[in-house]
Amino acid sequence: MESLVKQETQPKPRLIVRLGVFLASHHILFSVICCSAGIFALLLLPSLAKNTYLSENALIPGSATPLFSTEDAIEANRFMKGIEAAYGDSIGGIDMAKFIAQQIEELGAEVCYHKFLPHSKHFHPLKFFTSMAIQPNGTDTNFGINTVGIIRAPRGDGKEAIVLVTPYNSQSVHSNELLSLALGFSVFSLLSRAAWLSKDIVWLSADSQFGEYAAVSAWLKQYHNPVFRSHSVILDTKIHGADHIYDGNAEKAEFEAFKRAGTMATALIFKVGETRRYGDRDSVTMYAEASNGQMPNLDLLNVVHYLAVHRQGFRVNIATFSSLLSSAWLRVIAEFFHTLGTVLRKLNPDWKLDIAVPDYVEGTANLASSIYNQAIGVPTGSHGAFRDYQVDAVSLEFTPTFNFRNENAKSLFLLRGGRLVEGVVRSVNNLLEKFHQSFFLYFLTSPSKFISVEKSIGDSKTNGSADFPQSKGGSWKWLQAAKVLLVIQLWAVLVSLLPYYITQIPNATPIQSSVIWTIISIIILIALYVMSGSPYSAIVEWKLLKATMITSISIGLGLMSIINFATVQLGALIMIPMCLFSRPLKERSGMNFLPRAILLASNITLVVVGFPPAALLIMKGLSKGSWTLDIGEFWVCMEFLWEWSSATYLYLFLVHLPCWLLCIHVLLHPCSQSEWKMKQE
Repeated sequence: MESLVKQETQPKPRLIVRLGVFLASHHILFSVICCSAGIFALLLLPSLAKNTYLSENALIPGSATPLFSTEDAIEANRFMKGIEAAYGDSIGGIDMAKFIAQQIEELGAEVCYHKFLPHSKHFHPLKFFTSMAIQPNGTDTNFGINTVGIIRAPRGDGKEAIVLVTPYNSQSVHSNELLSLALGFSVFSLLSRAAWLSKDIVWLSADSQFGEYAAVSAWLKQYHNPVFRSHSVILDTKIHGADHIYDGNAEKAEFEAFKRAGTMATALIFKVGETRRYGDRDSVTMYAEASNGQMPNLDLLNVVHYLAVHRQGFRVNIATFSSLLSSAWLRVIAEFFHTLGTVLRKLNPDWKLDIAVPDYVEGTANLASSIYNQAIGVPTGSHGAFRDYQVDAVSLEFTPTFNFRNENAKSLFLLRGGRLVEGVVRSVNNLLEKFHQSFFLYFLTSPSKFISVEKSIGDSKTNGSADFPQSKGGSWKWLQAAKVLLVIQLWAVLVSLLPYYITQIPNATPIQSSVIWTIISIIILIALYVMSGSPYSAIVEWKLLKATMITSISIGLGLMSIINFATVQLGALIMIPMCLFSRPLKERSGMNFLPRAILLASNITLVVVGFPPAALLIMKGLSKGSWTLDIGEFWVCMEFLWEWSSATYLYLFLVHLPCWLLCIHVLLHPCSQSEWKMKQE
């Protein structure tokens, strides 16, 4: 009787406790719902994209009448013809630097040279984020020459500067590169006469014979980290067959002392690409992704887009996954979202989700490219060198639709391109402080639409349910699972360092390096297990392994999100479902056929997709439309990441790979039948 009274008077558990018990008892269903919601939200992002807008009112692009006229375009043509008449087919590195310097001096601007040696990139484990160019790989006769012109602003105090960069290959100058130089010189010439300038103008003619990024990076390093020499650097004019640097009696010329302007407010890199034989108008492609997913302030892209489209009539493009544009399954998804958006808009006119099917397909292809380029962590152009110094920069590649021999079309192109660059300089010149009003973390679905990262709903928020272990057995069992995690993390660190030693092997091919890497990694893992004990011992429960796996991936994704959110977005899309659905294969012997088959198929699929080489194959297929991958290509890709000091390399080997191996351990765990019956009871 007393026990009945106690049961009646015993208070009910709190709602939050009952909810927790309910979720724990239905964790598989809850995990499926959360993961599906995350994927659905990711597919919905193109429909949620917002139109870009200017946050900084001081920019006011297009408010002033452009000063760049047909006379400036004629001057650009005169610049091109001057090079061709003076040097013809024998244009060399010193010849080009001399000619550009002479033209800058005639404008009354300051000029200097910057000599740099090519650098080879080598992986160094102790200098990962500073090993971009640690070993010179050139001789005194193998160097590049950047020519730098500086205009001191008549209304400025010399504390800020705008940088214009025009890359060209001094050893093999093509017609489009001459057109790029002519465009840069004509704009620089116009700005040398501008009375409204309040920021210094720096024009860098970057000698890209060793790569565009290398030339700009070397100049920026010297700009921000000066090297003081006890004597002037002498340029021997006999190198490359040049007789003189300057016209006159001197047979040798000294490089001028390295000259600087103010703190860089922004940088604009522009070049003319190859002629495109199709299209109704000239186009401009914007490249903005820098190292480790860094992006310039969105206002800079908005200024370029507004002036290019609404003032000069260019078609503006961004990088896209062209293979997705013709994807049938993506078109089916687009039809579904269009129908869903139409229904929702009838219910509430404010829900504007009924995006047109072609717009959704194109937006998804652009969004996939934007996420991929940020996640890979490698700059898409020489603008990335500026972002390493926290300078907002963007690269513009003009794609003309005319033949370079067509003088009228070329003059019209120079007129429009010059006015575009002038307009961007005018807008930045109006700023009293650095870009800060708009977004720095975002994805682009088109040149005029974006997704803010804070609006993005990632899968990393779906790891709230799992098979949490019971409290039976004491806390020492957690230590056993933690020891397994520690061993795997130690193995992952050793595997990530192996390429440094493998690259010391002379004449090793990528396939040989990959095989050596794989074999040594397996040997190290076996050796660590022999020394520390097997993770499949009876004292290590699979639930504890799964709990440590979820904890590890949560911490890893959280830390990586500070460095590169796009990498976390893609990583969570793969790893979170793998963590939530992983269960021992033997445990499913007591389940019904259908749930057992579904879990088995999902686990196998996720494990295969989560394997780094398989993930690389999927990314390659989506980006390039090629679904073939050899073992050596994985080595080349990883070498590419570590040479560029991409944090994605660290994520793959210190977060992704350990989690994948722990998932394998959970799947192969020898779960006993008695443990399954105990769980059922």
